[in-house]
Parts: sequence; structure tokens; C-alpha cells
Amino acid sequence: MSDMNLTLHIWRQAKGTAAGAMKTYQVKGISEHASFLEMLDVLNEQLQEKGEEPVAFDSDCREGICGMCSLVINGRPHGPDAGTTTCQLHMRRFKNGDEIYVEPFRAGAFPVVRDLCVDRKAFDDIVAAGGYVTANVGSAPDANAVPIPKEQADRAFDAAACIGCGACVAACPNSSAMLFTAAKVAHLAHLPQGQPERLRRVKAMVTAMDAAGFGNCSNHYECEAACPKGISKDYIALMNRDYAKSVFVAKDAKAGSDGAG
Repeated sequence: MSDMNLTLHIWRQAKGTAAGAMKTYQVKGISEHASFLEMLDVLNEQLQEKGEEPVAFDSDCREGICGMCSLVINGRPHGPDAGTTTCQLHMRRFKNGDEIYVEPFRAGAFPVVRDLCVDRKAFDDIVAAGGYVTANVGSAPDANAVPIPKEQADRAFDAAACIGCGACVAACPNSSAMLFTAAKVAHLAHLPQGQPERLRRVKAMVTAMDAAGFGNCSNHYECEAACPKGISKDYIALMNRDYAKSVFVAKDAKAGSDGAG
């Protein structure tokens, strides 16, 4: 295939409080072997040569690990390929003369910072509410000091694969963060080290999720389809069960306290 000429429709927004709009650009000579972000790099070089402001977008590792490269491409988070981040998307998935629409992730809890960059601090707040294990400071234990059945270890690893990109939120009609939160809850819920704080953790993280303004899950499962790491919707069911337990335990504890008084 020869190099491609493309028409790009890109969301431009100077800052979070400013009005934004789609702007059209022409890019020429794009190699089919270039990644999507490399194509945007070429566009920005062309804009800078003209004295225009380059398009702001997030990226870091460019290896599908960090989750920074979160864009909606032709209406799909991370683009047309399943199990792929934006930085892993290559231009051979497009054809010469294609029109491509590029937008930031849309969610009330992900306010636009500038152009294609959004603030995902709400995810950090959810993790800070309980996505950790409290342990006394001391020397590091041996890796195999706590036996973990392989099935449980595999489930924990699968949940821990979540990179926090937010594609699940962008794909959900309700902008729900249930899949992200469930993955962070399940990561520790499948490990013995996570058991002492299991119910307190899920209650705190779900509360933080709701406080951040994410919507409710209505079982569309677009989150699972959009996730570049294939996080299963089954983790949402696990989180819902644990959350229900945490509520009943809290009620029982309060009833016992009131009775003792």
C-alpha cells in the first residue's frame, strides 16, 4: 500500500471552560505502518510549521501499558480494533482518502482539560478510597510465603490488567465506572492479603465512585467490549455481591451497637 492522504476531524478546545468545536485538517503521506499517535505527531509537525497550535493529546508508554492514549476514534474508544489501545492502533486499519473523527472521552467525571486531553483524577480518587492493602511496616515477605490457589491468582492477575484508561466509561451510555472499580476491587478480593479489609474496601470505593459523578450500570456491557485489556463484566457481579454484604454488615453492627446501648 502507498502512503495515505487523510481528512481528520478533531475536537479542539483551548481549555476546560472554553467552548470547543470540531476542526478539519488534511494530512498527507501517512505510512500504513505508522501508529495512530505517530500520525497525530505528523499532523502536529505540519501545524507547527504553519505557526498553528498543535493538537494536545495524552500519551506516555506508547506500548499499551499506561492507558494515557485515550481517544474516541470514529465513535469508538481506542478505535476499531478490539483489545487495542490507541497507541497500538496502526494506520493500516484505514484506507487512503478516509475521513477520521477524533474526540476526547466524553463523561461528566472526565472534564476536558484541552483538546483531546481529559482529567481522570476521579479514577485516582476511587483507588485512594480503598484500592490498597494495609500492612504493618516490616521486611518484605518471601514471594511464596502465602500460598494462593492458581485459579484465584489468575483471577487476580486478570483484574489487575486494568490500565485505568477509562474506555469503559467512554463506551457506557451512562458513563459508568463500574468495570474499572470492579477490577480494582476484584484484584484484591481474590487474594488472601485483601480479605481483612474486603468489605470496608468495596464500600469505600463504590462510595467514592458515586461521589465522583459516574452514572449507574444498566447492563449494556459496552464497557467489556471497549476494554483494551478484556476485563470481564463478571467482576461487576462480584463487586455488587461484596457491596451488598458490606451494607448488611454495617447495619448489623449498628443494630448491635444500638442494642448494647
